[in-house]
Amino acid sequence: IPTTTTTARKMSSTTTPKMMLNNVSPADVSLEIKDPVDPTALEQAKGIMDELRPNNAPSIQSDLLLKVAHRLGDIPPESSNLIVTKEECKLAYEGLDQKERTALDNIHRRVKVFAEAQRQSVQDMEIDIPGGKAGHTVSPCRAAGCYAPGGRYPLPSSVIMTAVTARAAGCQKVVLASPRPAAITKAAAYIAGADVFVCVGGAQAIAAMAYGVANTDVEPCDVIVGPGNKWVTAAKSIVNGHCGIDMLAGPSEVLVICDETAAADVVAADLIAQAEHDVVARAILLCTDSSTIRDIDQHVQQQINALPEPNQSTAKEALQQSFAVLCSSLDECIAISDKIAPEHLEIQTKDSWGIAQRCSNYGGLFVGEHAAEVLGDYGAGPNHTLPTGGTGKYTGGLSVFNFLRIRTWMRIDSNTEAQSMVDDSIVMARLEGLEGHARAAEARSLTQTPAYKQQQEK
Repeated sequence: IPTTTTTARKMSSTTTPKMMLNNVSPADVSLEIKDPVDPTALEQAKGIMDELRPNNAPSIQSDLLLKVAHRLGDIPPESSNLIVTKEECKLAYEGLDQKERTALDNIHRRVKVFAEAQRQSVQDMEIDIPGGKAGHTVSPCRAAGCYAPGGRYPLPSSVIMTAVTARAAGCQKVVLASPRPAAITKAAAYIAGADVFVCVGGAQAIAAMAYGVANTDVEPCDVIVGPGNKWVTAAKSIVNGHCGIDMLAGPSEVLVICDETAAADVVAADLIAQAEHDVVARAILLCTDSSTIRDIDQHVQQQINALPEPNQSTAKEALQQSFAVLCSSLDECIAISDKIAPEHLEIQTKDSWGIAQRCSNYGGLFVGEHAAEVLGDYGAGPNHTLPTGGTGKYTGGLSVFNFLRIRTWMRIDSNTEAQSMVDDSIVMARLEGLEGHARAAEARSLTQTPAYKQQQEK
């Protein structure tokens, strides 16, 4: 599935002082179609999966997974434990200080409440049809696989966002995978109610959840969700079809639409918060006021130099592909934003809610100065696993719906009352050239003799 990457050419100017954010014109903003799956990472992921599943074995042997996990640094060389026990997770939770535990409890509660409300928003239903009833049922998949990154930073919030959402959907079993788990990650697994925690990452984690690990509690999952690096994305593209996936995510991004009423220091802080995610993250500013852009850029420079390492270096590199656009109007801001379809869209204008209602394409929407994107990251309620690279034009973020199946059914109680539907089906089947379909409908007809009976009578 191709995704889009926002690119921009720097405006040439001999009078404008050097800015932290690349200063571009609206005409210079373009979308370059890219595959979210890195070709090199895909080949490497395939190699790992072939190593784990020689001769396309139905499941993965634990000794092979352990070998790969040792080589790639998921598990210390002296350890032979692939599974983090529930007792370990409980002890990690109990070992948190009161402030940390309270924050984790609060985040868990808010995400759970929101996910449960989502689940209640779609229900079984039925309607009358000629001669009977038709409807749908809503039911969860049985086993959910949840991935939480563990590389540059531990991300216990991703444990909450994925596992709690799967639980709210009603999945019977929740398998969690994360490499080199920190104590806070184990604590998050405990409060989220993960059934199994396998401490591997990358392509090997996706393979383990897709195919299961023999003689362990890691069984094949029906759906695998969660953010990850390019090897995780590549592996998800490989197993897609064997099981379901949430999305193929690219670099994280934020886009801020603002006017002269915006607080420059607040906008700057939000841009930096996005940039520190990864060296390939993107922070984009669309503003109708040139002096506000300059003020924001000054605050970016001041605040980024006050960041600790490695956050500072990461953010500075990410800002090299980030940019600011001076727009002639908020209408132009909205048009550019809709074209980009950012993962995170912040609106900080005089009429933030009015502008927000006119925006069409985004992953998550954050309205007003106080609705910081980081509040979404850390459990305001809505999920933080969101579509990137322009895919917000046709899909949404992770939700209970990723774990639910809406299955339709129909029942005919009166064949007499169903005859209009039978007659229509006979006509349409022959218009499509499907004679077998027509005859199957005729077998239910009270007015027409099925063609196959006519042939038998001859």
